[in-house]
Amino acid sequence: MTFSANPWVHDTARIAAIRQELPDVWTYDIELVDRTRHENYRFRPGQFNMLYLPGVGESAISISADPDSRGPVAHTVRRAGNVTQALGRLEPGDTLGLRGPFGTGWPLEQAVGRNVVLVAGGIGLAPLRPAICQLLAQREQLQSLTLLVGARSPDLLLFGAELEPWRRAGLDIELTVDRAAADWRGQVGVVTLLLDRLELIDPAATLLLTCGPEVMMRYTVQSALRRGIPPGNLWLSTERNMQCAIGLCGHCQLGPVFICREGPVFDWPRIAPWLFVEGL
Repeated sequence: MTFSANPWVHDTARIAAIRQELPDVWTYDIELVDRTRHENYRFRPGQFNMLYLPGVGESAISISADPDSRGPVAHTVRRAGNVTQALGRLEPGDTLGLRGPFGTGWPLEQAVGRNVVLVAGGIGLAPLRPAICQLLAQREQLQSLTLLVGARSPDLLLFGAELEPWRRAGLDIELTVDRAAADWRGQVGVVTLLLDRLELIDPAATLLLTCGPEVMMRYTVQSALRRGIPPGNLWLSTERNMQCAIGLCGHCQLGPVFICREGPVFDWPRIAPWLFVEGL
């Protein structure tokens, strides 16, 4: 839902806290200055906000908060472009503009009674975190719940402090890294190998959600299809060049779809023809 009839209007928001997650990744807890609007703020796991810094620009940032929390709304950001670099110069108490939430969410209503597998690569775990929180809240309604995470190295595993609490709450977690130090006791290799080795009791009743580099998601889908998971049960979050959030500027167009308006979450049959086209 958006709070204004005009999707271009920003709410004034304040940074409540900042946490460094990785050397180039920070989580910003953001709250709307208008308390009534903040308390009424709702989003679906998988949606994003537009964060605006006057004089710099704005950027589409996935929401990484627990959807059931009424506190500040977490946004986990890798500092890369002009906006995210400028965001890195802000401190708790500073203000910025916020539009949103925008986009489609993960199809969590389809998870009931199924085996759910989440596959994350690098910072792709951030858009999946709200889904994890909500799925754990309804864990007894699921057959199984598994998270497969890949990172470049053990020290680059996102949300490392949350993994053990998630395990205790009923989430089966498998980790793999591209490069391992001598004290690493986990698996080494790409995250799709974890899916290849995963025991799937009933592939036809498995729902798979994935987010990460597009090449990783393509191989994840190929592995899932080989394992017998139906194409319609495969969901991806892709975030290409989103700039306006409502499909007017055209920068995020992928084939016939606009990522910001019709995504960022798509089922595989909808997005498959375009993810294999070079340069789109």
